[in-house]
Amino acid sequence: MFLTLLLLAACAPKTPAMIEAPPESESAPERTLDTVSPDFWGDYGLDLTTGNPSVTAGDDFFMHVNGGWYDSFEMPADRSRYGSFDLLQEKSQQRVRWIIEDLAAETPAIDTPSGKVAAFYNAFMNTEAIEAAGLAPAQPYLDRIAAVETREDLAQLFSEPGMPSPFSGYVFADDKAPDDNIMQLWLGGLGMPDRDYYIKDDESSVELRTAYRTMLTALFTAVGDAEPAARADAVLALETQLAAVHWDRALRRNPEITYNKLSREALLSLGGDFPIATFLTGMGLDDEQEFLVSLVPPTAEELETAGISEEDAQKLGAGFPGAFALANEGALDVWQAWMTAHFLMDHASVLPKAIDDAVFAMYGTALRGQTEQRPRWQRAVSATEEAVGEAIGQIYVDRHFPPQAKVEMDALVANLRTAMALNLDELAWMGPDTKVMAHAKLDSFNPKVGYPAEFEVYQTMTLGEDALTNDIQSSSWSLADNLSDLKKPVDRDQWFMNPQTVNAYYNPAFNEIVFPAAILDNPFFGLGNDAAVNYGAIGGVIGHEMGHGFDDQGAKYDANGVLKNWWTEDDLAAFRALGDALVAQYDAHCPLDDGETCVNGRLTLGENIGDLGGLSLAYRAYKLSLGGEDDTVIDGLTGDQRFFMSWAQVWRSRYTEAALRSQLVTDSHSPALYRVNGIVRNLDAWYDAFEVTEAHALYLPPEQRIVIW
Repeated sequence: MFLTLLLLAACAPKTPAMIEAPPESESAPERTLDTVSPDFWGDYGLDLTTGNPSVTAGDDFFMHVNGGWYDSFEMPADRSRYGSFDLLQEKSQQRVRWIIEDLAAETPAIDTPSGKVAAFYNAFMNTEAIEAAGLAPAQPYLDRIAAVETREDLAQLFSEPGMPSPFSGYVFADDKAPDDNIMQLWLGGLGMPDRDYYIKDDESSVELRTAYRTMLTALFTAVGDAEPAARADAVLALETQLAAVHWDRALRRNPEITYNKLSREALLSLGGDFPIATFLTGMGLDDEQEFLVSLVPPTAEELETAGISEEDAQKLGAGFPGAFALANEGALDVWQAWMTAHFLMDHASVLPKAIDDAVFAMYGTALRGQTEQRPRWQRAVSATEEAVGEAIGQIYVDRHFPPQAKVEMDALVANLRTAMALNLDELAWMGPDTKVMAHAKLDSFNPKVGYPAEFEVYQTMTLGEDALTNDIQSSSWSLADNLSDLKKPVDRDQWFMNPQTVNAYYNPAFNEIVFPAAILDNPFFGLGNDAAVNYGAIGGVIGHEMGHGFDDQGAKYDANGVLKNWWTEDDLAAFRALGDALVAQYDAHCPLDDGETCVNGRLTLGENIGDLGGLSLAYRAYKLSLGGEDDTVIDGLTGDQRFFMSWAQVWRSRYTEAALRSQLVTDSHSPALYRVNGIVRNLDAWYDAFEVTEAHALYLPPEQRIVIW
């Protein structure tokens, strides 16, 4: 769940008149948090009622701690996975809903941040109005797509907010000059989650393609197309061609081959005969002379530097040159059909129910195994947070984030820093010159806890009563706001998650670790929790994000956030060898199809390094917090046992089979089972805590246990 997330939103100064949090209405019904699974964490942050003592810790630690819950939990029809993260997200969503309802009850002026929150939410919730309007709000956009006659027209539409495009762009810090903002271009255009779904012929991929075609046919039927099935086939064929030019997902993680700084002239040349200049003009980029373009076929030298084998290099498609060629050569009527379908898919939640249901049947049921949509209010909360999230976040912090939590988090972060410094000193595989650089990077880490110093006020965003118009206006505001950063120095105070988001992230360009307020709640953190429990949970999260600064990709950035090699040749080779060993461990975790469908150890390597290093650092920091004393025994459990059980409790989860299949293909995070069992079996302290021996299934000989950080 932890992401290196680059979502951009500028911040405006906070003023006393910005938002005043209204009191909770006295006439409102009693507000009690309602969660699918009990929000119960024992007397000190550890729920001892959900384990399965018949499963030995050394045979399956995940089930030893979570087995009672796992075996009895029934997946709700509107879910494809559920676990501790989801429970915490439920709590955050309900709290946000109450904030929005309180704001709306005050009937704030629509030009205020509070008014915009209420307007967006109310329009999204007004399904009667959405149904009554039918496709009328969408018709002007669909008409513009139908009116495309030239490649110039196509390129112009690709550039406009709310319109689908195979090319996307955002402004962010230059990886090799992180004090400077630059326009960065990425390749998209696929309706299914990954290129493999178009290319592979296994049963699951074939079934998903059938479901995707069914959805496309339904969408073209909804807009009155005379040949909906033929249109669906044409779109699927185009996307299959586009999938072939995409890169393997694991290789796309590598900044050494995705960093390509091109001059304007070089970018136009890369586009061939497709009018890229029109696309750039439409985005307001006439004055820009340099761009970062992600998927450009690398040279042999770049492949060698990045340590990419010839076999893996075959997984690199033609990238942007191939996509530009498809945009120029593909039949215009097919591109029009593609834009029509993707416009409907992108905005399905604010279009008539027939369209929304067709899209859910694909992405909810076929892809993830859900049989029912989430309640409308939950979807409305998510959409409103995406549009005007910081206006909500300021109130969320006032209500739900006590100052003492920030104080304790600062202390935890400080102990994790000390632990990592000590670990660095003791690394046997790293030489002294590289250690100096690693310490410099650690020293420059910038932790952010809770919330930004300034909150966005969305001054120029215009919202009203129509949900689709609001959706597109939000996109338009976000694009304009982001593009305005081109004229400014990089703002290292900005946040890329809202305070009410249940997540955390590491940002390599800023060399920062960020923990929003909403994750600082049980089961991750509690002010009254046992120290061992907090260190095993939120301490592991802190260590995980610090570990991203030193994972297989984060380690390519120096203390200043510059993408450069700061390693000696021997140390880099040793680091890669350790990573390869961890890849092999995770490749052997195969949860489906009698061991035939497995975790992609290369795709998940960064997150697995984050988990492994993070828990190791958290354990050492926990020991430092004791000041050399032994921890007390509670409920017959030692401090070390409580520490590791807390880590396992955080990853308590169940998935539908469809969701698990999708995760194995698309997600850089390993399934929860292996975030527990796959990590603890590498840590000596876990063996000692639970008396794990060669007789146990998770046992690894000491020489096979991997220690990276």
